Amino acid sequence: MPARVAVMTGGASLIGVAFARRWIDAGGAIILGDRNEAAQAEIETAVGDAGRYLVGDVTDDGHLSALVGAAVTGFGRLDAVVSGPAIFEDDGYGSSRELWHRALDINLVSAARLTEAALPHLAAGATVVYVASVSGRVAQPNRMVYNTTKAALLMLAKSGSQHLAPRGIRVNTVSPGWTWSRNVERRYGDRDRADTFAAEFQPLGRMADPAEIADAIMFLTSHQASFVTGADLVVDGGYTAIGPEALGQAAAKVPPTD
Repeated sequence: MPARVAVMTGGASLIGVAFARRWIDAGGAIILGDRNEAAQAEIETAVGDAGRYLVGDVTDDGHLSALVGAAVTGFGRLDAVVSGPAIFEDDGYGSSRELWHRALDINLVSAARLTEAALPHLAAGATVVYVASVSGRVAQPNRMVYNTTKAALLMLAKSGSQHLAPRGIRVNTVSPGWTWSRNVERRYGDRDRADTFAAEFQPLGRMADPAEIADAIMFLTSHQASFVTGADLVVDGGYTAIGPEALGQAAAKVPPTD
């Protein structure tokens, strides 16, 4: 029997795959869910006999229940719940009501509904982690919907930590900065170009690796974080540590005259 069992939505993301590998290497078993059918073979190879990948939509409560059921039926227990799906569609104030509802459903409501589905099977010591974002902490150009949903996710974790503390269940968030992902690869093409872009506002000079975010999730689900709840672990290469002068780019581009 596995040491611990986890369920994660958004499991086809590079963060999801990295977390699955970390979790399995630590002796655990995992059920991953995502709507990405194209990645199914890749992920099933990555998890092997220590996991399963279920294709489905996080806006479908039946899919969420199936993920939980696969963990309990297949491995006999459930110790950690990780919610990681996200969509980035955004038209600012011009975003339609339908877009707002879809983004909230995927980025926020699915996390609450997955937690609700898992609660009957979570005992004291179990953990819940939501993958939030630095976008939930700061405003960004050309974004509104995504930031708002991620900000709400931070509050969901704080509220959840209070509600579930009497049961000994911890609830936290991880907030990545710009991280190498399938979406970033589509937009920027290669890692070097993406790192050059991220170096403009992440003082460590690059994007995060998906494994670095997975390590943060692993910490929050571990006994080493046994007194951490209602917290947000920021893994952003210094993104949120700097102010409007950023890394000095403005002074370099518009230098003082004296």
